Amino acid sequence: MGPTALRTATEVAILNANYMAKRLAPYYPIMYTNSEGFCAHEFILDVRNFPGCNIGVMDIAKRLQDYGFHAPTTSWPVVNTMMVEPTESEDKAEMDRYIEALIAIRQEIQDIQDGKIDPEDNPVKRAPHTMAVVTADEWDRPYSRQTAAFPLPWMTPAKKIWPGSARVDDAYGDQNVFCTCPPVEAYSIDDLSK
Repeated sequence: MGPTALRTATEVAILNANYMAKRLAPYYPIMYTNSEGFCAHEFILDVRNFPGCNIGVMDIAKRLQDYGFHAPTTSWPVVNTMMVEPTESEDKAEMDRYIEALIAIRQEIQDIQDGKIDPEDNPVKRAPHTMAVVTADEWDRPYSRQTAAFPLPWMTPAKKIWPGSARVDDAYGDQNVFCTCPPVEAYSIDDLSK
C-alpha cells in the first residue's frame, strides 16, 4: 500500500466516520467525541435510553437486517451501544443508505414512544422478517408486510437481502451451542490404503 496510500485510506476512513456520525447525531447520541465533536475512524451510537419503550441494541441490530444491513459491533466497548466503523472503501451512497436505515429505525422507535404502534408487537421487536414469514398466507401482525420487508422506497424485491432466520434468543444460543452435523466418527478413515 505504501505510506501515501495508507495515509489517504486513514483520512478517508476518518472522514467517513465523521460524516456518518454528524448525520446520525440528531437521532442518536454519539459517544466519545472530542471537544470539537469529532470522532476517529469509528463512532459509538448510544442506544441505551429510549424512554417509554423496551427497545435495546439487539432489537435495532436485528431490524437493520430488514433494511439489508449486517449490524455493526454491539455492546462493545460499552454495553447496549453500537460501534459503527465505516472503512475507506465505503462509498457515499452506501453510507447514506445505512444512515437512512438507522434514521427510519429511530422513527419506528419514536412511534413506539408516542404510542402510535404497539410496544411489543411492532417491526422493531419482531425483526428480522424472513421471506418465509413475509410471504406466508397468514399475516397476524399489526403492521404491513411492506413495513416489515421493504421499509424504505429504495428497497425492492430485486434488491432485497433476506435474513436467513427469524429472531433467536442470543444469550441462550451462545450458552447452549449444539451441532447438527454428523458425529465425529462419521469422518474417520478406517483404512487409509483404500
